[in-house]
Amino acid sequence: MIHLKDILYKVSIEKVIGDTSVAINQLHFDSRQIQLNDVFVAIRGALSDGHQYIKQAQDQGALAVVCEELPKDMISGITYVQVKNTKEALALIASNYYKNPSENLKLVGVTGTNGKTTIATLLFQLFSRAGYQVGLISTVAIKVGDKEYGTKLTTPDSITINKYLAEMNEAGVEFCFMEVSSHGIDQHRTGGLTFAGGIFTNLSHDHLDYHKNFAEYRDVKKRFFDELPKEAFALTNVDDKNGAIMLQNTKATKKTYALKSMADYKAQLLENSFGGLLLKLNGHEVWSKLIGEFNAYNLSAIYATADLLGLDELENLRLISELSSVSGRFQYHVSSSKITAIVDYAHTPDALKNVLETINAIRTKNEELITVVGCGGDRDKTKRPTMGDIASECSTKVVFTSDNPRTENPDQIIEEIEAGVQPQNVKKVISVTNRKQAIKTACVMAAPNDIILIAGKGHETYQEVNGVRSDFDDMKIVKELLEQLEK
Repeated sequence: MIHLKDILYKVSIEKVIGDTSVAINQLHFDSRQIQLNDVFVAIRGALSDGHQYIKQAQDQGALAVVCEELPKDMISGITYVQVKNTKEALALIASNYYKNPSENLKLVGVTGTNGKTTIATLLFQLFSRAGYQVGLISTVAIKVGDKEYGTKLTTPDSITINKYLAEMNEAGVEFCFMEVSSHGIDQHRTGGLTFAGGIFTNLSHDHLDYHKNFAEYRDVKKRFFDELPKEAFALTNVDDKNGAIMLQNTKATKKTYALKSMADYKAQLLENSFGGLLLKLNGHEVWSKLIGEFNAYNLSAIYATADLLGLDELENLRLISELSSVSGRFQYHVSSSKITAIVDYAHTPDALKNVLETINAIRTKNEELITVVGCGGDRDKTKRPTMGDIASECSTKVVFTSDNPRTENPDQIIEEIEAGVQPQNVKKVISVTNRKQAIKTACVMAAPNDIILIAGKGHETYQEVNGVRSDFDDMKIVKELLEQLEK
């Protein structure tokens, strides 16, 4: 039995009206889910304010309400807890409700613009193969050992995070690797969690629809490291100019990795081909099936993290050589006519540039590089012309198309992408609004040995148009189209 006072531990309370010794049932911030004796936490969101739904929660049997503003009509028998920030309070309440599960395993958070999913997922792979029970909280999936659950957010809400961490405790999980987004940090979803370590990958243009400017985006990421405990480690990529900033105020043990700078974990990229990478990690050569300089950074972070978590060095290197690519991250398929189709999640200017530069560094230049790319609707509009410029500059041919238009007009999005194309590259570009038709166009344009890059959606198996999600898997579609054309 859980009592209300038990879950309020460490919460900064301004006022209490009612009895905190009452036994409670479930915890929710969605009033529609409230049942008898549940606790309702009223969250102010971008689209709606939970305070407007306090009456609904009361009518459905809420025993307690946590809010920033007390309702005018308070009901006898319901306990009201007023706090300054309900998002911050929810993180602590959720952690207390599930008996602080993050304290019973080693939780490592990965933050940055690019590489979060790859690093978290490959660390899960590596430690699983090393014989440990491992958990994963990522954009692609939530995993508790062998069990897998779907997810919609990079960093889920506080209740969901703690619920799965509690399940990990029950399953005997020793390590959990978690993507930490700027939205998640800003909305306090990771508050109340005890991290054993934090990893910074890089910072580039993204989410400026949410954050006011780049400095705010950077400082939100930095806050994650500021809040790490002194027992944790803070591992940062010092080749990125923002890497050192992340460490400025952290109490955690500071560690660095790099390819081009002096660092605690130094990597050298010796060979780079479609077959994989040959890396030197702190003086040890290791072959990886992964491709590209960006993956050399990812593998450096993985090697460093495994070392900081106490994995044997030779075991660490052996397991790195066995790692396979993550769904939608530089996944490639070679057709019977030797056309190479690559699917990648690159949806930021920096990520797109990294992928295109990787392909251009490997290819012979005797073949065409045809890029299919769009930009998501209802997201950062300022990056669209930059994406258009990069795609057209670094490819031999480009097909601009829809990504997830959401509630925006896809043709308008494409026009904004086209605006960034330099005059000398205009002839390289065509626009096809329908994504499947755009991929088909690229397949028809491709000759044997050509390369098709389909960027932006990666692992996603849907396309969202006007609030409706339809099945759409870039890799599945390009394989089918190439097969049909080659018959």
